[in-house]
Amino acid sequence: MKNYHLVRNDGVYKLKKENAQRASKIINANKPEAIKAARDFIQTQGGGSLKIHKNDGGFQEERTYPRANAP
Repeated sequence: MKNYHLVRNDGVYKLKKENAQRASKIINANKPEAIKAARDFIQTQGGGSLKIHKNDGGFQEERTYPRANAP
């Protein structure tokens, strides 16, 4: 399963595939809209796990898309 991280950096949200150097997607929106955009992107990539980080860098929660793939 592909793992992605949603982190806030330089005033925007960046969706990065785990161990990637560059962001897969840069999202200039508030957090709920960024999560929705990240979910939509992950679903177009065949699904995966989204690890959402707090704005201070700590871990907030993990979501799996589609839900049927959740452990």
